[in-house]
Amino acid sequence: MTESLFRQDAYLRTAKAQVVAHTPEGGIVLDRSVFYPTGGGQPGDSGLITWDGKEMTIATAVKGEGDDVVLVPAEAMALPPVDAYIEQEIDWERRHRHMRVHTALHLLSVVLPLPVTGGQIAAGRGRLDFAMPEPPQDRDMVQDALRLLVDQDLEVSETWVSEAVLDATPELVRTMSVTPPRGTGQVRLVRIGRGVDQVDLQPCGGTHVARTGEIGEITLGKIENKGRQNRRVHISLNV
Repeated sequence: MTESLFRQDAYLRTAKAQVVAHTPEGGIVLDRSVFYPTGGGQPGDSGLITWDGKEMTIATAVKGEGDDVVLVPAEAMALPPVDAYIEQEIDWERRHRHMRVHTALHLLSVVLPLPVTGGQIAAGRGRLDFAMPEPPQDRDMVQDALRLLVDQDLEVSETWVSEAVLDATPELVRTMSVTPPRGTGQVRLVRIGRGVDQVDLQPCGGTHVARTGEIGEITLGKIENKGRQNRRVHISLNV
């Protein structure tokens, strides 16, 4: 099982680790990873690993068996041997943009409190699909509400609850297309705001910024018709 350093500290950029396995496809499994693996609409991290004077570019990270994180090399070359100690470093600028967009999408689900049927995150932009028969009548109001939540600089934090608590409060689950990971007995919730200022609390396994002010200016993009009951809402970061 890979220790998920990205979940302990989303701002961690580098770490030492040991190679514990190679996959049949040519991936690398470490005992601990700062690389976030593709999941929940968030892309896997890219970056670099180094060992014994050698270096390898990592194109992405994906989920392996169980809780393993598999690093995918950008090109074919000799892998660091099993048991080797390596230094790993993520592409921080790209990851940070993912974090900003991911938190911004949580805010979008606050402004448009409708069931989410899908979503996708990219570096600097993202989108959510909503069970929404008609598009919002006032686009400016949606964008202004998003920017207000950013300007409030709300704290973003996490908490863990039992699966039984989640079963008893199904309204916490906003996303219809992705179910919270189960099997460990605990589910991670991401909270935006504290006390009377709390605006959101929902299951999420991705990486987020520490405060909404870190997102920066959000621009509401196009709203697409994706079926009689679905609308796709795009957002982008201005910087």
